[in-house]
Amino acid sequence: MDSTLACLAAWMPRQRWYAAKGRTPNLRFIASWDLPGDDARVRVRTLLVADEVSLPPVLYQVPVVARATAAVADAVGVIGSPEPGTTLIDGPTDLAYTDALRELVTVGGHGRGFRTIAVGRPAPSAPPTGSAYTARVLSGEQSNTSLIYLPDGDGTAIICKIFRQIHAGLNPEIELQTALAASGSPFVPRAIGSVDGEWPDPASASGAVRGSLAFAQEFFSGVEDAWRVALRAADVGEDFADRAREMGIATARVHLDLAALFPTVAPLPADREAIAAVWRRRLSTAIAEVPALAPHRDDISAAYDRAVGSVWPVLQRVHGDYHLGQVILVPGRGWVLLDFEGEPLRPMSERVRPDIALRDVAGMLRSFDYVAGSIRLDQPDRSPVAAREWASSARSAFLDGYAAASGLDLGDSMALLEALELDKAVYEATYEARNRPTWVPIPLQAVQRLLGTGSSPTVSSSAAEGHTR
Repeated sequence: MDSTLACLAAWMPRQRWYAAKGRTPNLRFIASWDLPGDDARVRVRTLLVADEVSLPPVLYQVPVVARATAAVADAVGVIGSPEPGTTLIDGPTDLAYTDALRELVTVGGHGRGFRTIAVGRPAPSAPPTGSAYTARVLSGEQSNTSLIYLPDGDGTAIICKIFRQIHAGLNPEIELQTALAASGSPFVPRAIGSVDGEWPDPASASGAVRGSLAFAQEFFSGVEDAWRVALRAADVGEDFADRAREMGIATARVHLDLAALFPTVAPLPADREAIAAVWRRRLSTAIAEVPALAPHRDDISAAYDRAVGSVWPVLQRVHGDYHLGQVILVPGRGWVLLDFEGEPLRPMSERVRPDIALRDVAGMLRSFDYVAGSIRLDQPDRSPVAAREWASSARSAFLDGYAAASGLDLGDSMALLEALELDKAVYEATYEARNRPTWVPIPLQAVQRLLGTGSSPTVSSSAAEGHTR
């Protein structure tokens, strides 16, 4: 096992899903299980390894396929050779693993190892067995690895997300989307199946924990996410108000369904103060990294104080990481919401708590601003007025649709919504300072606009990828 861990330690830092960028992993083996395959010469195994270079340690799921080295000269996804004559392949790039995983989520079954078991749990809407599929890895994903399964003939296309960082407890993406789909919501994909498991508790010498490992759902081929749809519309000056209004309606309908499907909680004064304390800590961190925020500290803090004393709705389950990249436009169906996992960097215990539904609304408002900001970055000689007006129109229409479908009087909640959007912009400023410094003016402009202070800073440089994920 030491040689396998050494191979993984050299390979993992090059993967997008590895969290401790720039550091060499310090891996400890926790557990493994095998899945059956058609070729006895090939081993399909999933490893759980704790990376102790991070505090607290991060537990990773690493599916691998062991093949004879002579047979993998041209293979993609090579991890390394832990012993002469054997080469490890990254599981999602190898047919033996992709076939075994699809069987597990659509038919059921078990993967077993020492003190460990993985269980496939097909949903009632899982496609019938016997269909042939072609699998490929979805490009661009950062926190997890998703496999797209396209049927060779008629059949249901599937996307299966393999959770790379795993935690005890049911992943909210599985919990929320499965419940919404079962209730008949047209705003989420159909659930296909999931995999959960039990493994030794890394923090205990004898205990065990259970958690989520993978989730499969209906996949819509040839569709675009709302970020691309909106960016193209803004680029040519196409009005987006009708589509933004429909998105607001879809968001509200999902929030109403979540409130009906899961318990709601009236916010206590202690809840309000705890949430505000997070806002203030995030502000202090941001000011240390983005000094341009410092002159606005008092005004932001005052906005937070107003929000604490304002009208709050009940706390409920929410999307948790909502932006234009989490919504797709499906022909004949409209907007469909994806990825209810919540912010990947937040502890699972926080992601499953009832929260403020307006947090999702604030996230989408910020996303419209990012469309306008990216247009200004990409075309610095273009008048910023049109982009600002496009974003203002989309924001207003989204709020109109949300208010109409939810029955919520947003006027009563404006102080809270403003604080949530400010908090999101403060977080974005820190993110951009660390990752894309030329994008820092986008959240800074938002802070100034929300506070009604001064003129916005000049934005320049060329645009790159989509908004903050």
